[in-house]
Parts: sequence; C-alpha cells; structure tokens
Amino acid sequence: MVQEADEGFFDLRPEPAGQRRQFERTLRLRRLAKLEKMGLASEHAPGVWELRKDMEPVLRDLGARGDIIRTMQKALGSEGSERDPMSFQIHDRAPETPITGRVMDKHLSDDLGENLTIVLDGIDGRTHHIADIAPERLEDARIGSVVEIGPSETATRPSDHTITAIAIAEDGIYRPSCHLEQAKFEGRVLGGDYKGYVDAHVRRLEALRRAGIVERINADQWRIPEDYQSRAAAHDAERSRQASIRVLSAFDLERQVGSDGATWLDRRLIHDEIADLAPTGFGQQVREAMNQRREHHVEQGDATRARNGRVFYRGSLLATLREREIARVGAEMAESKRLPFRAATDGETVRGRLTGTVQLSSGKFAVVEKSHEYTLVPWRPVIDRQLGREVMGVVQGGSVSWQLGRQRGISL
Repeated sequence: MVQEADEGFFDLRPEPAGQRRQFERTLRLRRLAKLEKMGLASEHAPGVWELRKDMEPVLRDLGARGDIIRTMQKALGSEGSERDPMSFQIHDRAPETPITGRVMDKHLSDDLGENLTIVLDGIDGRTHHIADIAPERLEDARIGSVVEIGPSETATRPSDHTITAIAIAEDGIYRPSCHLEQAKFEGRVLGGDYKGYVDAHVRRLEALRRAGIVERINADQWRIPEDYQSRAAAHDAERSRQASIRVLSAFDLERQVGSDGATWLDRRLIHDEIADLAPTGFGQQVREAMNQRREHHVEQGDATRARNGRVFYRGSLLATLREREIARVGAEMAESKRLPFRAATDGETVRGRLTGTVQLSSGKFAVVEKSHEYTLVPWRPVIDRQLGREVMGVVQGGSVSWQLGRQRGISL
C-alpha cells in the first residue's frame, strides 16, 4: 500500500474488477481499519485513505516491542501469562531513577553485539527490559539475584578536584606551569613523571573546551568557571549511557529466608522498608519473604516479639549475622585449603596474598592467605587486579581500607 500510495494517499474507491481484485480490496480495507485504530491511517474521503508518513518505522518499532514483550513473558516463566503487558517497561537507555528487582534473564542484545540485555522483575510491580549493558557490569548478577540498576555513576574525577583547587588559588585561572612546580614540590607523582602528570590534566581541559565548559586563553592559561566540577561531571554522565549495577543479594529470596548471614531482607527489616514494595508481583513476594525472615529470627533467638506483636531485633544484628556466616564458611573452606581459618578483627591490619573471592549472603569477600592461615575480608572492585599478589589493608567497621602498591590509603 505504501508503494502504491500517491503522496501518502491510497485510492480504494470501488471499481469494476474481478473477484480476486475485490478480495484484495477487502483485505486492504480491513488492514486500513486496523491502522486507523492505531492512528496510522485515516479516511480522507470516501474510499481514499491517507497513510501516516512514519507508518512503516512505527510498525517496525511496535513489532520489535512485541518481540521484547514475548521475551519478557518467557523470562517470567509460569508468571508471564498472568502479568499485565501494560506493566512491562522497556528502557532504551539507563533508567533515570534506580530500579530494584530480581534478575529473570540476561542475554546478548543482538546476535553480533557484545553488550547484554537484562530482564528485571521489579519490586515496583513492573517488569523491566534494559538493553546494552556492558557484560562486566553484570558479572555478579546471576539469575535469581537481587540487583539495583540506575543511571550511570560518574563521580568527580581527581583531576577535576586538582584543577579546581589550583584555579581557586589563581582567581579562576589554571596554569599548567604552576601545577608542574606544585607537583614537583609535593613529590607525590608515581614514577616521577611530573610533565606527563600535568599534560594529562591539560588533555582533560582540552576535551572540556570542545564541550564549551572551559576557555583556553593561551598555552599556559585556562579560564575555569565556578561550577566547573558539576558541569564536568554532567558532561561525563551524558557521554556514559551505561547503567550502574549494584548487586544487593547474589541469592534468591528462598535462600535468604533461611540464611545464617546478613541478607538484603535483613537490611530491609531493620529499616522497615516496605513503602516501595508493590502489592503485586515481586513486590508482594518480597513482603512475604520479609515476614518469613522475621519469623526465622524469632525462632533463632535473634529477635523477640512483644505482647503487642512488635518485633525487636538484637543489637548489631547485621554484624552478628555476618560474623556467624564468615565463621561457618571459613571453617568449611579450611578443610579443603588445609589451612586454619582466622576471622579478622576490627582495626586489624591484614596482610597476605589475594587468592580468590567467595560470595556469601553477607556479600562478596576476598580470600587473603598467609603461609600458616587465611582470612576473609570484604571485597571491593579496587582489588580485582591484585589477584595472586600481596595485599594489605586495615579492617574498619565491616569494610577495608586497602593500601595497594605506592598508593596511599584507598579507603572504601
């Protein structure tokens, strides 16, 4: 019909024709009636139809949406047919507000692509389809795990902090020559490549000049606006469409209910977080799991129920559960490692070789070994590249301040 239309108008006025021609006309009229309901065609005059100029791309998009909805229904399994398709939300980029939910599926965004698509059963009662996520961001997000997906996280770069500090001292002007003198005086540049260090800052400013954020006065003067850091961070965020992924629990709800560790359900129970849980779908399932987890704590003596029905949890519940799980897992691993396990204490400096990681209900932990014992300490991405190497860090309140190489106190 698009090919036969004359400047968007398609003529189907009755005319003498054979039976086959009449049959084709009837089929086209039925199709046009469908397109009219979709807002893609209208009867301009009796028998003369006007087709919307973007009809074909709109139909292609609708067809793609239909394929995506079928994929989402399949990912939901037996629940797929029970969910209202209107509750399915398709994102073509990172969501603007964080979404919490259960991972139902993850697969290649297309046959030739390298990025992944994730189907998330949200606590908001919706099912979300989010495409084009870098595989490394979903490495720990297994099927059934609970994650939070939000807009790209673009923290202010250390170089921007430095540029701002120098500009403030120089009335809004950044001078590479002054920066070079300051860097040599402080002597904190790894390898002593002071010129390369300052040149990296100049390259950053050159990129931001092209974005209209800073002004180059001459080779040794750059005008830095007062809102430089916020504009630079906004620029980085605009360039990065990748969603941020935070694994809240590597385990499904059923495993969390009976776990001896500190779970995502526990964190919600302690803070009484139920307002964001929808009364349907995964939101309702989380409510039920929280009730079961609460009863589990009462049975285990980690919580008590008052006469009015209110439940009180033992002090430092999360820390107690975390220590309990680490002690159990540590003892189990000791048998296969043939090394005694010792739990790290708060304030202790941990030294040893990073030999691997282990995923617990309480989170992901790094395995640090010495010649005569090993311990488990909270993992952070900064130590990923240290596998097999000697590491050192200070245990502080359920986290670790790592000291890697010549860097000073990378506090996490």
